[in-house]
Amino acid sequence: MKAGRNKTIDLSVEEGKSYLDRCISISKPTDLQSVINKTILGDTFSILPLLPTKFVDLLIADPPYNLDKNFNGKKFKKTSDEMYEEYTQSWIKSVLPLLKEDATIYVCCDWQSSPTIGKVLKKYFYIQNRITWQREKGRGALSNWKNGMEDIWFATVSKHYTFNVDKVKVRRKVIAPYKVDGKPKDWEETAEGNFRNTYPSNFWDDISIPYWSMPENTAHPTQKPEKLIAKLILASSNPGSIVLDPFLGSGTTSVTAKKLGRHYIGIEENEQYCVWAEKRLEMADNDASIQGYTDGVFWERNTTALQRKTQNSQLSMWGD
Repeated sequence: MKAGRNKTIDLSVEEGKSYLDRCISISKPTDLQSVINKTILGDTFSILPLLPTKFVDLLIADPPYNLDKNFNGKKFKKTSDEMYEEYTQSWIKSVLPLLKEDATIYVCCDWQSSPTIGKVLKKYFYIQNRITWQREKGRGALSNWKNGMEDIWFATVSKHYTFNVDKVKVRRKVIAPYKVDGKPKDWEETAEGNFRNTYPSNFWDDISIPYWSMPENTAHPTQKPEKLIAKLILASSNPGSIVLDPFLGSGTTSVTAKKLGRHYIGIEENEQYCVWAEKRLEMADNDASIQGYTDGVFWERNTTALQRKTQNSQLSMWGD
């Protein structure tokens, strides 16, 4: 029995059969209307060649890292850098025909696979940046430093791409406020403290990994936070854009895209994870909130609800 506050989504395939039935399978070339806003059950290397060309505005990929990992019975084995490079190049070549000329691609990785992925991306795309985000938690290590960081490569098909910087500013406390003629300069003074909406850097330390009391949490071993994916979607797409995730897992990309008014397509071969993804998509119909993101502002980690409420009432004065 789970504790009362434990909101982890862990229903079995048998318990979630109705959710699995919402997923689709394809075995021949298909049109966009047949797959849009769907979870496709199947192997991404088999599915990608069957999708229409040049329809993707934003691709978010979280492929297996080059680590020994058990994904609900399917084991991904650590291999050589050379073989992992071949694996990466294989799926990159499969997604290339699907991308629009102004599309953006983000690829998640850890410190070991990051150099390999960056090398492959450089062959096919314009590398714009590499984001490093603080995972906040991780197992301790007796003979090494605990791994608390991950990377996300930011690349584009061309030099013309979407980047909505005003949509991804971070609300931060002002430690040493600067005033002009006795009035705040580029910051806001409130009873709860002084705040500024700041331009985002490529180091993100405001992300919390999903944990047991969060409604978005599932039993997936490598689930990404909705707040993390929301930053990518808001920065690099617009309402109505199409977001593709070829390694959907428990559905974070599709769910976040839906909450933010984008279309989505996710590919996942594991039935268990498809069940969780569809369950979360259903939950998004009634709750489109994203923890840590409120009324157009990304908040620092552990910012209190009272601070957010106070600030939200004044956002119209300062913009997003």
